[in-house]
Amino acid sequence: MPKYKNLELPISISGIASVSALGSSSEEVWKSYRDAIPLFTQKAVGDSVLWVSEIASEADRELWVLQQDPRYKKVDRSVLFAILAARKAVLPKHFSEKNTGINIGSSRGATQLFEQYHSSFLKENSVSTYTSPTTTLGNISSWVGQDLGAKGVQIEHSVTCSTALHALLNGIAWLRAGMADAFVVGGSEAALTPFTFAQMQALRLYSASTNKMACESLRLQKTKNTMVLGEGAAVAVIETGISQRTQAVVKGYGIASEIITHNSSITKDADCFQQSMRMALKKASLETVDCIVMHAPGTVQGDTAEYNAISAVFKEQLPLLTSNKWLVGHTFAASGMLSLELAVMLLKHNRFIENPFFANQRHAPKTLKSVMVNAVGFGGNAVSIIISKP
Repeated sequence: MPKYKNLELPISISGIASVSALGSSSEEVWKSYRDAIPLFTQKAVGDSVLWVSEIASEADRELWVLQQDPRYKKVDRSVLFAILAARKAVLPKHFSEKNTGINIGSSRGATQLFEQYHSSFLKENSVSTYTSPTTTLGNISSWVGQDLGAKGVQIEHSVTCSTALHALLNGIAWLRAGMADAFVVGGSEAALTPFTFAQMQALRLYSASTNKMACESLRLQKTKNTMVLGEGAAVAVIETGISQRTQAVVKGYGIASEIITHNSSITKDADCFQQSMRMALKKASLETVDCIVMHAPGTVQGDTAEYNAISAVFKEQLPLLTSNKWLVGHTFAASGMLSLELAVMLLKHNRFIENPFFANQRHAPKTLKSVMVNAVGFGGNAVSIIISKP
């Protein structure tokens, strides 16, 4: 049966693209990583001025052009981000020749429209007829499907910051089961809104820095939380087998959760990460990897707990460690796929991108062969993915 044959085939990443402050093309994104300049601007939010990471100017122009299409005048910014990223990642043949599913999730969903419609309701005691269809969780994947002309399954979920990597796991499961030939997976977030900022400030997670190095992701010595919110979307196409399109191969994957004491907490040594990383290593038949793109959100507890988990798992075989949130902030649902995009680029260009807040104790190998990517969401939902060169 085909579904059993699929269990033996490798999972390939045959396309990956993003829209964020890093840029809207692979060339722009890689240049941003090489330039290593934090991509934050200040934004007035109520009585506060906060650091944020907004999409790059070229992506903003593309967004404006997209909004001129009558179909997309009423949809949320999170949907538009996902459509732009998917157009860049997906080849037309994925939909003309293959049974392709879509799973693009979001942490906050259509928060901009939801806040707008809710405000209108409080003032007028009525809402627009577009309110429900444009704020439901599933409308990101379904609109991407409409734009691409897809006929396969279109599903969506929210696992906060590990949403995109959970989408990848879902896609792998569908491919392994023989229920799809390809899957478009990822996350999209457009949460630079007053209510979202208020939530992060209520949790006392948000950065109060006065300089552009606002997010100190992976600075383990910090005493205050330094998380900065970003916006954007990142999307990958995965398929079974290896072809000329293959950019990287998924060698291992792990998933775990832990018992929490608070809705946003994580244990001191991140038990969930220890379990997910060990599972990924076992599936990849590896004892270590060349480097890890960490979740490292810039919070005191989050960064330290993940580092403790990595130290517990790898011990004297500690890989090179890096992150990208010190450059682009925390994009919630999109963050895991942005990290995976960085991992693919590290392998492609055979170059390690340092995090200035963390001093690695070993030098990069001559050839980068394997990279692990971590993500964790509220509730202790951790995912670890290992990719390698084709």
